[in-house]
Amino acid sequence: MMIESSPIELALNEQLFNRYPAEAVRELEQMDYDEARNILSEIPVSKSMKVWERYSPQLAAKVLNDMPLDYVTAVISHLEPNRAASFILAITDKERREEIIHSCSVAVANDLRRAISQEPDSAGALMDTRVIYFRPEMTVSETINILRGRPRRAYRKLFTVDDNNHLAGMVEIEDIALAKHQTTLAELQLTPPEIVNINTKREDIVSLFEKKRIYDLPVVDFEGRLVGVLRYHTLLDAALEETSADLQTMVGVSKDERALSPAFFSVRKRMPWLQINLLTAFMAAAVVGVFESTIAKYTALAVLLPVVAGQSGNTGAQALAVTMRGLALKEIYPRMWPRIMFKEFNVGLWNGILVAITTALGVFLWSESAGLTLVIILSMILSMIVASIAGAVIPILLTVTGQDPAQSSSIFLTTVTDIAGFFSFLGIATLFISIL
Repeated sequence: MMIESSPIELALNEQLFNRYPAEAVRELEQMDYDEARNILSEIPVSKSMKVWERYSPQLAAKVLNDMPLDYVTAVISHLEPNRAASFILAITDKERREEIIHSCSVAVANDLRRAISQEPDSAGALMDTRVIYFRPEMTVSETINILRGRPRRAYRKLFTVDDNNHLAGMVEIEDIALAKHQTTLAELQLTPPEIVNINTKREDIVSLFEKKRIYDLPVVDFEGRLVGVLRYHTLLDAALEETSADLQTMVGVSKDERALSPAFFSVRKRMPWLQINLLTAFMAAAVVGVFESTIAKYTALAVLLPVVAGQSGNTGAQALAVTMRGLALKEIYPRMWPRIMFKEFNVGLWNGILVAITTALGVFLWSESAGLTLVIILSMILSMIVASIAGAVIPILLTVTGQDPAQSSSIFLTTVTDIAGFFSFLGIATLFISIL
């Protein structure tokens, strides 16, 4: 029910809004929605904009939601587009959002749609816009009153902003529960360990999550104003999504494809890489063709070819996984390639020696040929060294060239390991054909 204020109260409110907007916002944000709505609706929009510019989007959306459309349109139209977008996004009813945007002028509506739209997989697209602003000068008692009057939600951290809504700090909910009622949030607030911009990409968000184990990550716009929060479940979902996307791109599948994507969409996304894979398979087959005469003379070589190629392929995949994770988490950088290659050379060498010993025992018992056993030992060691180095080099090269290190790296790696395995095994066999 609307309760009209007296002329004196109206005049005082106008003066308060105009001369002390920060204090006015602080009082309004602690009021019941209906009470705040009554006060704001009586003051012309032109005289209350200093207040609306500072209002918490989540609370402003609740107040505006039941106000006349022409008043809401006037407020939205007077606000800077990015600020207005934060109000629109905080309105949960999509039909109400569209109604407000449609009622604005064409120019304002276009700016709003541009401000609301976010790049897919960016912090702006993933964030929770239902964020309440808390002011550093608020007391613990005032903060608790605000929380009690708002929708129940599992808060871990509260974020404080200055008079211009720039992120000031964060307060742990446990500290509020244990503090005295007259303690101000300024006395409790800490600097957030990490802050992301609305355009921060999902892979960077995932990297922060894995390094810092963050539960609530504040999101700011280009001017440093708090516009949303990335919640723990969103960060976890993003990490799982990024991992699954990397698994797809490693084998030449687009990140956009889903299990129930249309068949023709999947064909269009997969076919280019399948054609590339076919070309690389012919390259590996050509290597075998070069040594056709050697295989014809000693057919046992054909039986052992998959053993060498398979073992080198697994070795490369291990190096690839470790290197890609290091790049994703920024544990390593492309300029560190000499150290990485030296490490993988040693890994490939010692793994090759140990695997070659086991393989040699099996080959000797099966063939009773010392010559074939020597060939398998040497080729196994050589192919695993090459595979281990290739697994590290391929994602680094893709990074240097500005490509996603996960992009179809396994296709390139398979080509290298197959060629290395076939060439080393058949090449050494050709050199030692007289003792086979």
